[in-house]
Amino acid sequence: SFWLKPAWFKDLVHQACRNHTGEAMAEGEPKKRTFRKYSYRGIDLDKLLDMSNQDLMELFRARQRRKFSRGIKRKPITVLKKLRKAKRETAYGEKPEAVKTHLRNMVIVPEMIGSVVGVYNGKQYINVEIKPEMIGHYLAEFSITYK
Repeated sequence: SFWLKPAWFKDLVHQACRNHTGEAMAEGEPKKRTFRKYSYRGIDLDKLLDMSNQDLMELFRARQRRKFSRGIKRKPITVLKKLRKAKRETAYGEKPEAVKTHLRNMVIVPEMIGSVVGVYNGKQYINVEIKPEMIGHYLAEFSITYK
């Protein structure tokens, strides 16, 4: 062939293959998995949970900021209270009871993480488990309204 690979290239390929198959790994020791710590816009989840609504609002995108700046209405507050109650009443390690709501335009805040929300899609309630990646999005984005 007109392009010859250098001698070290062959050794590199062999080394990569051995590491990939695990033959040359330390004897019998499984590789430990480390989970990536979640952060929203560079701020860890622990700090997000401690933040006030005002500080949290500054992290959100423009549309969510506007919604928060116009005031948090009674309905979203009652949903948050129900979510807190559902979380309190569950045993450790179990999923909380779903809280049903029609509030598709509710912004997901860090306090809701771990909760299960039944979001109405116009026909039925779709259970959505709130994960850290969902912060700043609307509930409606996770409950599709068409087939």
